[in-house]
Amino acid sequence: MKKYLKNKIFEIISNCSAEINVDSYVIGGFVRDSIIGLKKPKDIDIVCVGSGINLAKNVSKRLKLNKVQIFKNFGTAMIKYNDLEIEFVGARKESYSKDSRNPTVKKTSLDEDQKRRDFTINTIAISLNKNSYGEIIDPFEGVNDIKRKVIRTPLDAHLTYFDDPLRMMRAIRFSSQLNFEIEKKSLDSIIQNSKRIKIISQERITEELNKIIKSNKPSVGLNLLFQTNLLKYFFSELSDLQGVEIIHGMRHKDNFFHTLKVLDNLSLTSNKFWLRWAALLHDIGKPATKKFDENNGWTFHGHEYVGSKMVPKVFKKLKLPLNEKMKYVQKLVLLHLRPIGLSKEIVTDSAIRRLLFECGNDIEDLLLLCEADITSKNKYKVLKYLNNFKIVRKKIEDIEKRDKIRNWQPPISGQKIMKTFNIKPSKEVGDIKNKIRESILDGDIKNNYEDAYKLMLKIGNEMGLIKV
Repeated sequence: MKKYLKNKIFEIISNCSAEINVDSYVIGGFVRDSIIGLKKPKDIDIVCVGSGINLAKNVSKRLKLNKVQIFKNFGTAMIKYNDLEIEFVGARKESYSKDSRNPTVKKTSLDEDQKRRDFTINTIAISLNKNSYGEIIDPFEGVNDIKRKVIRTPLDAHLTYFDDPLRMMRAIRFSSQLNFEIEKKSLDSIIQNSKRIKIISQERITEELNKIIKSNKPSVGLNLLFQTNLLKYFFSELSDLQGVEIIHGMRHKDNFFHTLKVLDNLSLTSNKFWLRWAALLHDIGKPATKKFDENNGWTFHGHEYVGSKMVPKVFKKLKLPLNEKMKYVQKLVLLHLRPIGLSKEIVTDSAIRRLLFECGNDIEDLLLLCEADITSKNKYKVLKYLNNFKIVRKKIEDIEKRDKIRNWQPPISGQKIMKTFNIKPSKEVGDIKNKIRESILDGDIKNNYEDAYKLMLKIGNEMGLIKV
């Protein structure tokens, strides 16, 4: 395993360990990802049989670093070296109480430290000691599990998840990220312990959820969250999408699995994280708007409006940012049905201008979402819809080139209106601005200062205002 220790930092840590007479090992994600063949992580975990803080200080001194971050409560220390973050911790044994994931920690051996870790693939250690440098210590056959692509706990799965329920989220996250299968015994234990996710802070849960959403095929992890019952405890709005109802032989599609398909489709075309969130929430308003009509079957009228109103509540609940990122997701949820209607031949230029006005620079993201929303198993239908979107894209391109509506700024400012008619801020100023904007969007005047100025004078005259 010496091939994974090419960075000179490992030799330095080895020398520093020998100086203070402690055994040290690199363990965890760095080792796992190196064996898998993934890009080397920037985080390196070093476990030593002794004081991790003292070892960190010694390494820092050798590297002539100014700062060592010490976390006394956890008995850990971290240094930054070039583009690496290296965390040092003394080997430890953990014991848990029933209602908390914060363990009681005791110093121990490497063997006991490996036992307390979450999954076998994270227990693999590589020695940094002089007499065994580069040797692998793998008591739970983590290397073999990597080869088999299996997520398995080193000790009893039930105890592992009961003690620290966040590990249930981590198991599913690793399954989604690495495309590994969770061992059946382990999966059954997650189902049995799913309710214990309630003792975990929402911030930690959302951190793992976000990593699932960022994975190449997010449906893997999201489906597992649903199957194990975890999802309903922290994100019931999404799990509520699942299910199919049939009346008079008429059924609707399962909106949960449709949503997962949309998210997977989008993941093939975009890595934009908040766009993926928009895909996840695009149909979130459907359960609240579901109705059965004898003539038309199942309908979800207005689900985009209801869904957009739900977005802030979901974000607040999941401890996601309530800033422009939330507003971006909210906007795409609201507008996700609009583009498909624009493919019709009879669609007016005004309709396209209004979409450009509302969407601004996010128009491309909206179109990607809409294209991902085509999940029919009928290849002819899919081809037809995709061709329709080509028409939409061409129409948008032509009108934007001509009218410059994207991120529109009014050609006549409120200040100009007030100065022209010698009036103070008032309802009249807003009315004039709105009428100019609507006239531009309707195509009655061009989007330029000259036409807008003429219209301003005309509207002002009709209001009884006099140009000074």
